[in-house]
Amino acid sequence: MEGEEGRRSGDVSDNPLLTHLVFVKMEHLMDKLKLLNYEQEFCKKLKFKPFPRHYFALPTNPGEQFYAFTNLAVWLLNTCGKRLEQPQEYDDPNATIATIIAEGKELGIATNFPPAKLKSGAGEHVCSVLNDLAEHALEATHFSWKRPVYQDEGTQDEVIRDESSELSLSKLEEEVQEDANDSEDEGAVFLDLTGLKQSKEPQNEATLKLEGALESTVDAQEWRLEVERVLPSLKVHVRQDIRDWRSHYEQMHQHKEGIASTLSETRVYLDRLHQEIGKTLEKIGSREKYINNQLETQIQDFRSAQDRLAEVRERQKQGGASVNDLARELTQVTEELEGVKAEMDERGTSMTDAGPLVRIKQALTRLKTECTQMDVRIGVVEHTLLEAKFKSKSAIKRQMNESASTHF
Repeated sequence: MEGEEGRRSGDVSDNPLLTHLVFVKMEHLMDKLKLLNYEQEFCKKLKFKPFPRHYFALPTNPGEQFYAFTNLAVWLLNTCGKRLEQPQEYDDPNATIATIIAEGKELGIATNFPPAKLKSGAGEHVCSVLNDLAEHALEATHFSWKRPVYQDEGTQDEVIRDESSELSLSKLEEEVQEDANDSEDEGAVFLDLTGLKQSKEPQNEATLKLEGALESTVDAQEWRLEVERVLPSLKVHVRQDIRDWRSHYEQMHQHKEGIASTLSETRVYLDRLHQEIGKTLEKIGSREKYINNQLETQIQDFRSAQDRLAEVRERQKQGGASVNDLARELTQVTEELEGVKAEMDERGTSMTDAGPLVRIKQALTRLKTECTQMDVRIGVVEHTLLEAKFKSKSAIKRQMNESASTHF
């Protein structure tokens, strides 16, 4: 921090005009963007407002300026022949800056500064990067200056001045007097009214009418009051040729003299302000050194406390991981326990239930009744069989007796 402040104060002390270099770069950038027609190609298509004259020179809204800077840089890179997507508002700023720097290095743009300088979206480095990208974009579009085309005198439009062309009546009288003096110097012919009055030559009717018009009968006081009343509404518009370089040349000299006189007055204030800023920076540096020396032990204690806090947090993370493992094992054991309890409940209910025994008894009674029925049927069948045997034996005996009797 001390080194940065010393370096900044050294740069400012070497050349105070370096602080205004960023404004010069921004003006060059705006000129190049207008040559690239950025209002139609960039602003209307991407829905951006045209940038003010010193938009990227002064930090006003870092978020909005960074978003505009990244979109403008990507548009210029695409104009140079790259194929990049326009960044969105919620993209990672580090990745966007890295992409812009990498593509800029391929084009040969110097990026010997930390990427964090571009995060603010404004400043000297931002203007330098955009200026170089605009220069390469002009080269890629094959831009070249053309010869100026002058319009003919008969078809050119006459330019009407706004403020400088509005002349009061007194100024108009002064200009008329100057024109009269000039024409007198050049030997031009003019009308001498006093000579006409004093001459004794014969006067014609037109001359008499002219004298009558010149000798007014209106009261001078009333005439002055009327002139004061209508003077604010009198405006004289002087139409000049747009190719009148003499007036522009005179204006340039006037502006140059005004700038020189203003610069001589403001240089004193700027030098004084520079000296005050240098003294203030020196005081800040000395105060910072004093505070660092006074708080050195507290800073060391704070750093050691931060180290201990980091260790405790690491142990907390490890303990949290082990607690999570034990919690998972506990849930598994509880699930198994609930399953065993449900199985034991089912077996207990089955052991105390008398329904199966009743059903077994009913089945035995049914078996006994069926057995008795089967015994009865078996007895009936045996009786019928015995009866059939007796009948067959008696029939056999009867046949044998019949056959024996017939034989004898």
